[in-house]
Amino acid sequence: MAPLQPEPSAPPNTTHAAGRSSRRALLAGAIGNILEWYDFGLYGLLAPVLARLFFPGQSHMAALLEVYGGFAAGFAMRPLGAVVLGRWGDRIGRRFVLVVSVALMGAATVAIGVLPSYAVIGLWAPVLLIVIRLFQGFSVGGEFVGSVTYLVEVAEPGRRGLTGSLANIGSTVGMLLAAGAAALAAAWAGPKLLEGWAWRAPFLAGGVLALTGYLLRRHLPEPERRGGDAPAARAKPVAEAGGARRRQAPLGQALREAPRLMLLITLFTSGYGVADYLTMVFLPTFAHTWGRFPLAEVLRINTVGQAVALAVVPLAGWISDRFLRRGKLLTLAFAGVAVFAWEGFALARHGSSGGLWLAQLGFAALFALMMGSAPAMLAEQFPPDYRVTGHAVAFNVGIGMAGGTAPLVALALIHASGNPMMAAGYLIFAAVLAAVTVGLLPDRSRDSLL
Repeated sequence: MAPLQPEPSAPPNTTHAAGRSSRRALLAGAIGNILEWYDFGLYGLLAPVLARLFFPGQSHMAALLEVYGGFAAGFAMRPLGAVVLGRWGDRIGRRFVLVVSVALMGAATVAIGVLPSYAVIGLWAPVLLIVIRLFQGFSVGGEFVGSVTYLVEVAEPGRRGLTGSLANIGSTVGMLLAAGAAALAAAWAGPKLLEGWAWRAPFLAGGVLALTGYLLRRHLPEPERRGGDAPAARAKPVAEAGGARRRQAPLGQALREAPRLMLLITLFTSGYGVADYLTMVFLPTFAHTWGRFPLAEVLRINTVGQAVALAVVPLAGWISDRFLRRGKLLTLAFAGVAVFAWEGFALARHGSSGGLWLAQLGFAALFALMMGSAPAMLAEQFPPDYRVTGHAVAFNVGIGMAGGTAPLVALALIHASGNPMMAAGYLIFAAVLAAVTVGLLPDRSRDSLL
């Protein structure tokens, strides 16, 4: 197949700031997502342990519902964080948001690691856990989209998909580190020691990631806006350009000028979020609880799944730049999840160890196709005046409304119906929703980024 023509190159006089493709800038753009997904992954993967420590005296199902309620609570704050941090990103600058968000996330991650359990401080333990999750969700609201915007805006012509995928390479590395840390703690410490203190070590290690991210990001250059083809249309720093239009509230401008786009992206990211958290976070708990697989085994398999995703994400971003437009690649990936969902969860419930390997690795590969192509596709939808705010609000409302509640809704469906396979049914619905809505979005894979 002959490669498609990549998007037009910018003229020499519209080049980005010096050092735009430096390794430091790319790593700094991705590291916040490493920390974000490291913590969210840990919380989800260690849910059975947290349930016993912070919500004791209840049935296992009730305790899991409480823990995943805390998981959802963190996401509930993401839209608010998106509004506040997105506005700062459009008004003050991309770098400012990247520095603030990584500092806030690091503080919250370490706070979970030192939080006393229910046995020590009683009801204050679950209350404080939920408060920390709310605080963390606020900071995450601007992190992912802020880093995606930065990466896409500094990308070289014809490489937006690959460069934008670095954000999800970061999130995949974070999930891989989380899965590895949880698996190592479970295998090394054993059940009793894991619940005693060993579960805290992975959360405390998040402080090292946060400090690294802060040091990398504090001196990043601001990306420059790419102008038109005329020589006079030179790029200006995002924080300085825009004139009278920039003085408008970015969220109000997005809602006035692109309400249909905001709705479609919210629906798309709702399906995207459910697919993510059911296949890469909830599936290990499902296999442990209803498939009776040992916790250490499901965490080990999930770790390998994250490693597979890490290899596929940049490949998907590159394919979306050179061969297959991003919208088409996303549609195919979500269709694949919809087809495989029922069988994958059946293998996790009734299959052998080999069946669980097949389910987790299959879901990981399919979802990695989405993670490699979605960041650039979403950033390309918005003009620069409200690119961070519009993208952040639509993304975080969808992720927060559906993605963050996905494990909780799956558990509620299972509890209400008595059928564990209702989780697979919910996944099918979400995958179909995402496939349909991405088909309604304009595909700007080969257009210039203004």
